[in-house]
Amino acid sequence: MEPGLEELMPRLLPVGDCDLAEDFDPTVPPRTPQEYLKRVQIEAARCPDVVVAQIDPRKLKKKPTVNISISGCQPAPEGYSPTLKWQQQQVANFSAVRQSLNKHRNHWRSQHLDSNVIMPKSEDEEGWKKFCLGERVYSEIDALSDNENLGIDYMKVGFPPLLSIVSRMNQATVTSVLEYLISWFGEKKFTPELGRWLYALLACLEKPLLPEAHSLIRQLARRCSEVRALEESRNEEQISALNLIICLVSRYFDQRDLADEPS
Repeated sequence: MEPGLEELMPRLLPVGDCDLAEDFDPTVPPRTPQEYLKRVQIEAARCPDVVVAQIDPRKLKKKPTVNISISGCQPAPEGYSPTLKWQQQQVANFSAVRQSLNKHRNHWRSQHLDSNVIMPKSEDEEGWKKFCLGERVYSEIDALSDNENLGIDYMKVGFPPLLSIVSRMNQATVTSVLEYLISWFGEKKFTPELGRWLYALLACLEKPLLPEAHSLIRQLARRCSEVRALEESRNEEQISALNLIICLVSRYFDQRDLADEPS
């Protein structure tokens, strides 16, 4: 830069000549503001005007790749693809549930929770999985003992998504718990406990979707379609539940490329 132009430009750190001690050493940590600014000037003066990056051409031969899944949902088993009328009805029902939840959220939030309901902290992934699914599903225990069947132990079977519970969850917690359950579902089977919580969390999810929520629900719909395609017993109730989640993600949350084609 020409000296004349430099004088016309305001200095970000206007530092004049500082009366520094004779023993000033720029290599040690500064002890005063003047020493700090003088050290900055010295370091800046040592920087070259032009910097050329040293690039190894061999590393550019292999094109970098980014793994982004853009695939849609797998089609439903033959004879189990939902009709357009059914999908439209589910969207209407879901919309009504969301409106009711928003309208009465403050009322349900003010309700006292039972003493045995202790909601985990938002970042407690393992705690939320056990809270929602119960130790029986989470730990993959096939059956309850006879003594446990005498009464409901929610620590064993999981807490249902009561309005008094989900109304207390802010959007950060809703998104976090949704992520925890989808992660668990990625390697596990679909269960009624999981289905109830997924429906409730989707009902609490605010629009427009945040980017992380957008990615999560698309991942959820694709996983539902994978499980549905592998359903060997053709359990109609389970396929219907999977159809419902795919329908809500694709048609209510406007992910139309994931929607089931009407049968």
